[in-house]
Amino acid sequence: MSSLLTNSTAMTALQTLRSVSSQLSTTQTRISTGQRVSTASDNAAYWSIATSMRSDNAALSAVSDSLGLSAATVDTQYTALTSTIGDKDSGLTKLQSLLVEAKTAGIDRTKIQADITQIQLQMKSTANAATFNGINWLSTTATTPATFSLVSSYSRVGSTPTTGSITVTTANYSLYTSTQSGILDTQTAGVSVDNMSISALTDSAADQTTLDGYIAQVTAAINSVASAAANLGAVKNRISTNTNFVKSLMDSVDRGVGQLVDADMNQESTRLAALQVQQQLGVQALSIANNSSQSILSLFR
Repeated sequence: MSSLLTNSTAMTALQTLRSVSSQLSTTQTRISTGQRVSTASDNAAYWSIATSMRSDNAALSAVSDSLGLSAATVDTQYTALTSTIGDKDSGLTKLQSLLVEAKTAGIDRTKIQADITQIQLQMKSTANAATFNGINWLSTTATTPATFSLVSSYSRVGSTPTTGSITVTTANYSLYTSTQSGILDTQTAGVSVDNMSISALTDSAADQTTLDGYIAQVTAAINSVASAAANLGAVKNRISTNTNFVKSLMDSVDRGVGQLVDADMNQESTRLAALQVQQQLGVQALSIANNSSQSILSLFR
């Protein structure tokens, strides 16, 4: 039956064209954004998960930056400690050998003291220079915090976030302090590695015993500084391991989010081509349906 009031063929063609246009719009949005789920209306569950994971990744990025800062701080202190230990030409190692040399009968201890003084000044200068971002664990003052927390990790279980840290105790690494309680300025009978002097000593038995005490004091300082350097080396390795893990974790989260919300561009490009053809056919079908009503006029001629 032909009707002037109802063109069911045109209505069907129009409905099909609307459906194709809607799908085409969705496909074009996915191609332009690169995402299959870009808003909550696309898929509320996946969008919510992706949003939370992106937030976690931002926190992990901050942890990575913090680990970089911590690594630089620890490396600065570690370098200064190893420099303080020195070798046969510098630092505590050289100081120890000079004191052993000073036990030689008839030697000019005043000249040896000149070398000792320069080593003492150099070690103190090294400790003072071991500063990164205003932090120095080797030469401390009354305002230096007793501990430092180095952020090392971030995790979230449900809605509860957890931040991990590495705690560093300043006293374990202090070479010099404002209260003279560091490894090198702690005094024994009024003498420390920082202020010991042998220029007035002689070959007497008492002075030889004094030299033995100085040598023992320097040896103990070498052991203490070496222990502090080994501890910092372990912290340095832990930070390096955590840094690599955090970066790998961030990549893993990115991949997981991508699997949830990223569009398959091969699939979308194929769908786009098909929908464009369907849209053209829909327009043509609607045009034919509308023109069919014109044939009714011929009945009245």
